[in-house]
Amino acid sequence: MNAYRTSLLTLLLLCLLCFGCAQTIDKGPVPEGKKMYVVTTTGILGDAVKNIVGNAATVDAIMGSGVDPHLYKATQGDLQKLTDADAIVYNGLHLEGKMGEVLGKLDRFKTVITGSASIPEQQLLRSQAFADSHDPHIWFDVQLWQLVVQHVAAELQKKDPKNAELYARNAQTYLGKLGQLHASTKQAIASIPEQQRILITAHDAFGYFGKAYGIEVRGLQGISTVSEFGLQDVSRLVNFIVDRKIKAVFVESSVSPKAIEAVVIGSKQKGHEVRIGGTLYSDALGKAGTPEGTYIGMVEYNVNNIVSALK
Repeated sequence: MNAYRTSLLTLLLLCLLCFGCAQTIDKGPVPEGKKMYVVTTTGILGDAVKNIVGNAATVDAIMGSGVDPHLYKATQGDLQKLTDADAIVYNGLHLEGKMGEVLGKLDRFKTVITGSASIPEQQLLRSQAFADSHDPHIWFDVQLWQLVVQHVAAELQKKDPKNAELYARNAQTYLGKLGQLHASTKQAIASIPEQQRILITAHDAFGYFGKAYGIEVRGLQGISTVSEFGLQDVSRLVNFIVDRKIKAVFVESSVSPKAIEAVVIGSKQKGHEVRIGGTLYSDALGKAGTPEGTYIGMVEYNVNNIVSALK
């Protein structure tokens, strides 16, 4: 029944968007006197676009703080935003689920930018759960995210040529900040004793982070929170924690803490005290107006939490 309902919602979304967009097919440049309107799926992408366009364009992120993109269902308001948008930016790699498939089809009518399209396939991590899929959490490797920013900036310059020079300058400034973030993250994680560099979270969102910064990662669920975990998964992770004498595990802001709490209880029953080291931001930014409400602030917050708990 749920799958049937999801299919109907997807079909409705596609019909509404395609009908609305087909009335005014516009993949050309934004007119001279118009302010470009960009809609992104995630807040993480929204923050990247805001750093590129500054005040020269209007940016809306559909998914706000604490929203799980794997499970997100579009609202009527979202449909209107997507219909009105001059450009749509989404992550891809199935992060947005069925919604991502619809956005890919919208490319016939609108300027649709896929952030992950900028990353060479050999740099993408394979999904362990799905042989034909890649891990979509590319923003956890800051250098990969720089590729996304470069790609999105180049596409927005084409869409809004009157502001192209401004977007290019802003992108270069932001890329410089991301370069500093990558270096400081690498240095911070390296300060954790090697045998203690093990990051355990609710779902397997930190694979790129682990590869880029030299820390082993484990998740109770797969790369998508759509996948469910069972008692065997909990038991396997508990045994791993006890065997490796791991000090801390982490909950995520966009995922229920119950799974990790079960792991903590299971470890205690086996005579090993493991604590929750804090909340990490994985698939969504923090609240607007806080440091964690930006991509750079989110990464810094996560790194500080990880280092404090594991060092």
